[in-house]
Amino acid sequence: MDSGAGLPALVDVGRALRAAWGRDTTDDPENWTPANPAVGQCAVSALVVRGIYGGDVVIATVLDRNGASTPDGHAWNVLPTGESVDFAFDQFTNGEQLAPPIVTEPVIDGDPRRAQILAGRVGEALGIRIDLPDLPTIPRLPGWS
Repeated sequence: MDSGAGLPALVDVGRALRAAWGRDTTDDPENWTPANPAVGQCAVSALVVRGIYGGDVVIATVLDRNGASTPDGHAWNVLPTGESVDFAFDQFTNGEQLAPPIVTEPVIDGDPRRAQILAGRVGEALGIRIDLPDLPTIPRLPGWS
């Protein structure tokens, strides 16, 4: 993506996100590991990307390798240019697929500060301020990444 208008390059945002992910930003701290740091980072990452570039957050049901629905959901971005950006998809390592997405406001499982923590780290790494709106929250749900 062109980094005009003072926006950071998409590749730099991806690097900053990956470096900023941790157990304190995941919605699945029991399964998060440094070996698969994308686990549980999709919703907070999508909010940070939208905070930088605008666009939409889309969410889809995760399907298993046979195409059957799972209880899990996954969020990513569609930028104003129409480009789909999903920095956290590599958390899926067993042939998972995604159902057709819907555009919606993501709900943050568990601690709503997770998104603010991630935005702060990414903003610091990129030298920008990332403002996030107040987010709807629900109690932590297992498996929603």
